[in-house]
Parts: sequence; C-alpha cells; structure tokens
Amino acid sequence: MAFFQLIGAFMSAKASLEAGKAKEDAARMEAFNTETEREQGEVLALQQAAQRRYEYDIATKTNVAMFAASGRDIGSDRSVEAFLEKQKEISATDLSRLAQQRQMEASARTRETMALRRGGKNARRASMLKATATMAYGIQGAIDTAK
Repeated sequence: MAFFQLIGAFMSAKASLEAGKAKEDAARMEAFNTETEREQGEVLALQQAAQRRYEYDIATKTNVAMFAASGRDIGSDRSVEAFLEKQKEISATDLSRLAQQRQMEASARTRETMALRRGGKNARRASMLKATATMAYGIQGAIDTAK
C-alpha cells in the first residue's frame, strides 16, 4: 500500500513540474510575441514619421511654387515667411508627438514583456514547491502507513 502511495505522490509531483514548465514556456512565447509587437510598433512609428516628413516637404514645395506663381517674393514677403515657418513648426510638433508616442508604447511593451517572463518563472518555482510538498506528504504518508 505504501508503495502505491509513493507512486501516486511521484506522479502528482511530476505532473506539477510539467505544468509549471508548460506555464513558463507559454509565458516565454507570449513575451516573445510582445517583443515582436514592440519592434513592429517602432518600425510603424518610424514609417509614419518618414511619411509626415515627406508630406511636409511636398506641401512646402507646393506652397512655395504657388506663392512664386502668384508673384509673391518668397524671400522678402513676411507673410509667406511666417506661413512657411508655421508649417515647419506644425510638422516638428507632429514629429515630436510621434516620437513620444513611439517611446511610450515601446516602454509599455518592454514592461509587459518583463512581467510575462517574471510570471513564467514564478509559475515554474511554484510548481517546484508544490512538487516538493507533494513528495514530502507522500513519503510521510507511506511511512505512516508502513507503521
């Protein structure tokens, strides 16, 4: 009878260890996916910033051409200069916001990745403790049964 009790304890402990490993593996995979999403987000933000710079350059060239076609002296017309400067300021603000948003999202994904990894390691440790306790109770029960 004590032998079967030890076998049961061993099987239960082994199942606990396997469950802990599975949870840790799942957490690692989820962390990897989160890191990948962070990197994709950074690439997307860089593409958006490049697109915004491109749009600014095209708009500036178009505006300069329109002002020149209407006979306004771009170099000395203060209203044209003020308009172009304001457009440059708006573009710089947009680019700054994109960079800040990219940084905040990357930071959040990094924290999420760390939490996932930590959770996986904690699940693995908990399974080891549970397996140890299961074996201890099984051995104690086998000893008590043998008496």
